[in-house]
Amino acid sequence: MSRNKPISVLHFADAHIDMITHGRRAKSGLPLRVEDFLASLRQIVDTAVSQKVDLVIFAGDAYRNRNPQPIYQKKWGEQILRLSAAHIPTVLLVGNHDMSPAAWRAHTLAEFDTFNVPHVFVGDRIKRLEADELGIPAQIIIVPWVAQSRLMTREETAGMDLSDIMMMMEDKVTKTVQRLIKTADPDIPLILTAHASVQGAVYGSERAIMLGNELVLGGSLINDKRIDYVALGHIHKHQDVSKGGQPPIVYPGSIERIDFGEVDDEKGFVLAQIERGQTTFEFVGLDTRPFFTYKADTPTAENFMSDIMASLPQPERVKNAVCRLQLRYPRDWEKLLDENRIREQFRSAFSFKIQRHHITGSRARLGDTVAVESLSPMELLNTYWQTAEMEPEDVEVMQELAKGILSKFDG
Repeated sequence: MSRNKPISVLHFADAHIDMITHGRRAKSGLPLRVEDFLASLRQIVDTAVSQKVDLVIFAGDAYRNRNPQPIYQKKWGEQILRLSAAHIPTVLLVGNHDMSPAAWRAHTLAEFDTFNVPHVFVGDRIKRLEADELGIPAQIIIVPWVAQSRLMTREETAGMDLSDIMMMMEDKVTKTVQRLIKTADPDIPLILTAHASVQGAVYGSERAIMLGNELVLGGSLINDKRIDYVALGHIHKHQDVSKGGQPPIVYPGSIERIDFGEVDDEKGFVLAQIERGQTTFEFVGLDTRPFFTYKADTPTAENFMSDIMASLPQPERVKNAVCRLQLRYPRDWEKLLDENRIREQFRSAFSFKIQRHHITGSRARLGDTVAVESLSPMELLNTYWQTAEMEPEDVEVMQELAKGILSKFDG
């Protein structure tokens, strides 16, 4: 193994290949959006094989469902076996969507360990892969998704507040990783890969982030100069948290758009050249299905539909795209809406939906329109959001967050 040349690494994350949205099936029988995710995965593997990279790091979340259907496991496995056949060392990190909440159940990537697939290394616990194992002059510290149930016993956390539990978990993980850094070979590149949030990261549209309920890796840990590259997963927005510093601290982002919150995010993967104290990388964009959001300004009832139609794109502009139209208008204008006419304009789109937001002249008191005492807390909140002129997707996010918070007080 030569120690004198940079290590070429392909780094990707958050594949979520079983993401089923927008209906319709391909000739293969798979949902068309699943085919999109698989096409992106194939582009990534094609690049690794054609460029003969030294190492592939997948930083977690192969699936969206912790219990993926066998057909999705087959499709994922086909691509990973291509890397194995090309003799490319491949690290598969276990993410939160790959891990069952039950500590005794196997995670979704366990079969690669079970069948001892050549050149494939499953990262399901904190450890360090050595150069001799990988067959290349590099070391990799692995930090999979850290679940409380797998790191700490009930006896350890009995009677503790959640914030104290999170601090204890962070302390345990930090000390373990620091020990692995300290005992690493200082003469060859050291990579840290983790499926986690880190201090300083900008959250994209991944709405499943459990605020205050997950481990966040500290800046002092990930900025350790003894590390040459930090390969991250979990946040769907591509970014270099180090902002050009050393080591690069990189989220490649998800390989396809999960929802409209990612409409402006380019999707892709990272190619890095890693050497001691001097790592460079580039983001490589993928050919993915476009998402478009349109908003129509409808100031008067007299010109309601003509104003909407004037705001819409030509059909060829939205061909094969996932589209939505956001409309704001008073509720009593509903009868003026010609939905068929609008849908005809989006006839060439892959999928299309209309999001209506009814404007109220002034914020109504709940007691004016509903029997407050008959509503549940979630119903009251939903009624409030509707009078607050919030975007529809933001209402969904706030309802989900409120649901999580209120569930802790049930019973």
